Amino acid sequence: MEEIKPEVRQRVEELRQLLQQASYTYYVLDNPIMEDAVYDQLYRELQQLETHYPETITADSPTQRVGEKPATQFPSVRHKIPLYSLENAFNIEELKVWQERWWRHAPSEEQGKQGENSPLTPLYVCELKIDGSALALSYENGVLVRGATRGDGITGEDITPNVRTIRSIPLRLNLENPPPSVEVRGEAFLPLDVFQKINQERSQASEAPFANPRNAAAGTLRQLDPRIVDRRRLDFFAYTLHIPGMDDTSIARTQWEALELLQKMGFRVNPNRKVCTSLPEVAEYYEHWDTERLNLPYMTDGVVVKINSFALQEQLGFTQKFPRWAVALKYAAEEAPTRVENISVNVGRTGALTPLAEMRPVQLAGTTVSRATLHNSDRVAQLDIRIGDTVIVRKAGEIIPEVLRVIPELRPAEAKPFQIPTHCPVCNQPVVRPAGEAVTRCVNASCPAILRGAIEHWVSRDALDINGMGEKLVRQLVDRGLVHSVADLYDLTSERLETLERMGKKSAQKLVQAIAQSKTKPWSRVLYGLGIRHVGSVNAQLLTEQFPTVEKLAEAEPDAIASVYGIGSEIAQSVYQWFRIPANQTLISRLKATGLQLAAEVEAHPTPASKQSFSGKTFVITGTLPTLKRDEAKVLIQKAGGKVTDSVSKKTDYLVVGEEAGSKLEKAEALGIPQLSEAQLLEMLEG
Repeated sequence: MEEIKPEVRQRVEELRQLLQQASYTYYVLDNPIMEDAVYDQLYRELQQLETHYPETITADSPTQRVGEKPATQFPSVRHKIPLYSLENAFNIEELKVWQERWWRHAPSEEQGKQGENSPLTPLYVCELKIDGSALALSYENGVLVRGATRGDGITGEDITPNVRTIRSIPLRLNLENPPPSVEVRGEAFLPLDVFQKINQERSQASEAPFANPRNAAAGTLRQLDPRIVDRRRLDFFAYTLHIPGMDDTSIARTQWEALELLQKMGFRVNPNRKVCTSLPEVAEYYEHWDTERLNLPYMTDGVVVKINSFALQEQLGFTQKFPRWAVALKYAAEEAPTRVENISVNVGRTGALTPLAEMRPVQLAGTTVSRATLHNSDRVAQLDIRIGDTVIVRKAGEIIPEVLRVIPELRPAEAKPFQIPTHCPVCNQPVVRPAGEAVTRCVNASCPAILRGAIEHWVSRDALDINGMGEKLVRQLVDRGLVHSVADLYDLTSERLETLERMGKKSAQKLVQAIAQSKTKPWSRVLYGLGIRHVGSVNAQLLTEQFPTVEKLAEAEPDAIASVYGIGSEIAQSVYQWFRIPANQTLISRLKATGLQLAAEVEAHPTPASKQSFSGKTFVITGTLPTLKRDEAKVLIQKAGGKVTDSVSKKTDYLVVGEEAGSKLEKAEALGIPQLSEAQLLEMLEG
């Protein structure tokens, strides 16, 4: 092993300090101290030194933010200090009730200071309530060792590789002599411009957009591949500091001092905080940000009010659910009346007909809203919405416009009920509504709307990832009759592409190269790109592991497909029926002839028996789980050999219980069936 010279170690440490300081001033203080090109040059120098001398690599090095290896799952961890939720108040009157309640629990000497005009009234710290996802960060000797989700407040998920990608979270605290252990709490969030960009990309990939930045942040944090998290560019505000085993008052005696200390440590702390001396001052702060929050580059849904004194906080303590010394003063969702001028119908790539309310433009949460989805005919009937109606519109999660209700008293006499058309508005072919489904569909495979959607899905990033083929270009290709299926993309030449608007010779050549490059994408990407109903990217991966060639999947019976872990009967039937359609068989033959990968390089093996820890066990899931969606929990159980059913019976071995569990919980208790929290389920899976 080559001996490392002292000057090399010194240079490595110098580079780390320079890069760490540059990141802090850029991401936390928003005040860059060096040009991007200089930063990149220093970063490459450090990277080269660490590659040549791997012994110099440390966990807090800037080069170690993004790991290359995706996780298989996130381990469950127990928080050293519980993450309590906050009690909600929705107006100033409810805030006064909260103050009276905590006052009754205050020590007698504090009660003697009562009176809003008294100079001895406890101070309140007001902070904007960021609409994101709570994180718990653990530092040992100043170095980040763990980042975890809130979970149920007691147990969360260890997502440290993903947390390390957030540039406003320091990998090493900016302290010369950090305490042995530090716990920091805060909110990870997506800036609005980043959120909008992600949704644009998802729309271009024919994926459902995130409903709001909060959901997007939570979904991002649970990505198994930290490289995806890094691309999403999450941000973070710290708001709570704990130093276990030490008297907090020796370091910070108040919430305000703790926020200032967090900033010195290298964290980003929300600058729009304020110390208030009375409830009227709190009310003024709350009302100010009710309108000003629309100008912020991130979402906030209220104000967090905390008693400033740590000593008083400790004396007040907690209820079973909430701290007595803090409350979330929430803003009401903004609503506005407007008039429905038309109801149009959009046709998606699966042929789904979606009614859209086209409305007189109205201002909501800082943006102009003129359209809102009505989802399907059942929602239209439920609202009884008609052209000419006056409706109340709001932004669900303050992002997605939705029609909340109709005001029938203002309905014009000539207004008629809206009916989903019997023929596709794009190709004029009859539409169908399958039994048991809420969605009406066009089933004409040659429908231009379906074809455009199919091609946009095929070229999307998670499918064949054909760079340069956006929505406008796809529309031109379809409208001019240059493509009639995704297979036609591989017959395009640069000469034919040059005839399109805004397509020069060089751009056309690059696009032809990108199309050719897509032939190297693996079989799982091709299967996902085919756009088979209910087959997402994860399901496609599971199917191609079990059926390593297109021939084996095409020949498989529904029962064989459904036997794959994570694949249910509905998906199995959809895949089986897709391969029975002659036009799809022709498509597969053409794709195979172009040289696309319709077989895996190495056939996967079945899950080994040692991993079948739930073999023979039957599970039922009820309620909303803290971090997992039901489908995700179902896949994990099935991968471990278990079975998931919809109803509780004597044959049920375990009931997985989330929040707002219903009658299934009562029945399980009556039958004496063991109950599991999400954390316990994950522990069993890990074991």
